[in-house]
Amino acid sequence: MALSRSARLGALATAAASFFLVAASSAPTPGADGIGDTYFPQLGNGGFDARHYALDVAYDPATDRLDGRTTLTARAAQNLSSFDLDLQKLDVTKVEVNGRRAHFTRSGDEIRVTPRGPLAKGRTFTVTVTYGGIPEALSGPIVFGSDYGWMKTADGVFVACEPNAASTWFPSSDHPSDKATYDIRISAPKGLTGVSNGRLVSTYDKGGRTVTHWREGRPMATYLATATIGKFDVRTGRTPGGTPIYVAIDPVLANSNSVDVYAVTAGATDYWSQVFGPYPFEETGAIVDDMPQAGFSLEVQSKPAYSAVRSEVTIVHELAHQWFGDSVSVAHWKDIWLNEGFATYAQWLWSEHQGVRSAHDSFVAGYGSRPAESSFWQTVVGDPQRDTMFASAVYQRGAMTLQMLRERIGDTAFFTLLPAWTKLHRYGNASTADFISLAERISGRQLDDLFQTWLFTPGKPAV
Repeated sequence: MALSRSARLGALATAAASFFLVAASSAPTPGADGIGDTYFPQLGNGGFDARHYALDVAYDPATDRLDGRTTLTARAAQNLSSFDLDLQKLDVTKVEVNGRRAHFTRSGDEIRVTPRGPLAKGRTFTVTVTYGGIPEALSGPIVFGSDYGWMKTADGVFVACEPNAASTWFPSSDHPSDKATYDIRISAPKGLTGVSNGRLVSTYDKGGRTVTHWREGRPMATYLATATIGKFDVRTGRTPGGTPIYVAIDPVLANSNSVDVYAVTAGATDYWSQVFGPYPFEETGAIVDDMPQAGFSLEVQSKPAYSAVRSEVTIVHELAHQWFGDSVSVAHWKDIWLNEGFATYAQWLWSEHQGVRSAHDSFVAGYGSRPAESSFWQTVVGDPQRDTMFASAVYQRGAMTLQMLRERIGDTAFFTLLPAWTKLHRYGNASTADFISLAERISGRQLDDLFQTWLFTPGKPAV
């Protein structure tokens, strides 16, 4: 049946009105300038999902200057009129979206990018940022009162960025909830080696410089990325279990280590693969640099970075993080005990494995050495607050929580839980509530009281 002319006009008007309403309801809007983490409200960015970073960085130790070009491939999570990237201090000279010059403005550590046209929800796009300057390490109470991030050494730079310093050297969505894969190319003067995450794709000379190309093909949080540069003695091979291994040690430290970093790394990687589930990355290893000013080590994905702290217990701790923190990352920084409590408990398991002391005895020693009036017991481990997120209680009381859980549910359930956790959230993010839920499901027991007491209630719990 054919419509009359007036009916056709009425139908067209109705369709136009409907189209206008749909268009209006989905009009492009700016992405948020942060994901809303209570500890770092402006870290990360809303409106898109980071998929892949291609980082090209050239560093000159003589001047401490970094020149970089970062291309981020991302997927729009809404109709975007503009979006933010995190970058601290460094000067931006050009921004392109999908190969076309884009307008940008800057407010503090936030770069607001406005493409020439809106980006439709679900669309994959690229943003390329050209930038440079002298990176500045961060300091303050968060990381044991130490500097962290991009730290100059005698012959190069030591890069360890937890929790909020990746944006000291490349523009990013700088929050662990927004993981991506990486290609990282590091250009440094000949004689120096750039070491990064994943596997080494190529090394070549260009002029008076050497370029190393690294590829991390597994999703990675920004704070775990590194571009550590210096003189290194490199040893490669495979662990007894077959995992490729790459260990780089500053020759200044060649005779100062009381531990065989290569051997312990290989042995711990294989042992944790039995306890925690298959090793989650393509390569294991270590970066050992002469950087005593840092005073800490970091679970850099695939190659933990060690500064002045080089001991067997440190190595097994950082390697445990490859499962707890790197593969399974926190959804929000308040859940940091899921990283540090687990890695500390791994130290107790290693001692048990070596026949030195049981995890129960490690618990008893830690519990008994701290009187009830100690400030140690006042930290709320399940939400320790930003400036005390690396307080010793997060590590030690977090580990105690796991030992209490083990004794409550028994070894069979406990050692089923650990690999189940790393499998369920492999390459993703998870929260304390997620862990409690899985522990209850596997054990068949209600555990709210245990976690409430050990993670969320100040004071020394009764045992």
